[in-house]
Formats: sequence, structure tokens, C-alpha cells
Amino acid sequence: MSAGRSGPPHVRVRIGRVREVRAKALLVRFAFGAAVSTVAGVVSTVFGPRAGGVLLAFPAILLASLTLVAKEEDLRAARDDARGAAIGSVGMVAFAIVCAVSAHTVGGWVALAVATLAWVVVSVAGYLLVRRLGHGADE
Repeated sequence: MSAGRSGPPHVRVRIGRVREVRAKALLVRFAFGAAVSTVAGVVSTVFGPRAGGVLLAFPAILLASLTLVAKEEDLRAARDDARGAAIGSVGMVAFAIVCAVSAHTVGGWVALAVATLAWVVVSVAGYLLVRRLGHGADE
């Protein structure tokens, strides 16, 4: 996302920036993700798979990533990342609903394909809606 411009942000990929990520930042993300996964496993063992599954839906590295983005870039970039995660989460809800409804009737692979399509459509539509409403453009 480009900062300091008016208007909707434009998404771009810069592969070369991967080398700029510090080892400490990666370690924090991986450690936090591992900790959340471990807690989910323990909760699943003690309280059952439904309780553990709720924790597995938690975006394990989001909080650590947002903290690092806010520190290394700015709060606007962290806010935009959080907004994207929220939109993607709505897409994942669509994925789960479509998969749950269709898995027994059309089979696993077809259900996964249709659910993935639902995730893409809902996520892209959410992004376009938020962009159309002007969010992310120096609120």
C-alpha cells in the first residue's frame, strides 16, 4: 500500500522487500503463531475439538504483525492491514458456510472449490466496497 497519497490505496507486491524483514520480526511472528497453536491444541485436548477449533480460527500472527507494522511503518499501515484481515475474515465465514452446506451433497473437492470461489468473491467484493466508501484514504 502506498502511503502519503490521497485517494484509495493501491495494492502492489514488491518481492525485493522480503530481504528487508528483520530476523527478530520473523521470530516474533513465528513464536506468537506457535504459542496460539499450542494453546489451541491444549484447549482442544481438555475441552474438545469445538473449543479448540474456535482458537484455531484466531489469526495467529495478526496481532504480532500489526504491532510490528505500526512500529516499523506507521499506524495507518497497521490500520489498513487490520482492515484487510477483517475483510478476509468475512470471506472465510463465507467459505465455511458454503463448505458446510455443500460438502455432503456435492463431495469434498467440489465443495472446497466452490467454497474457495465464495471466499474470493466475498473478499474482493468487500475490498472494493471499502475502497468505494473511501476508507484507507487518509481518514
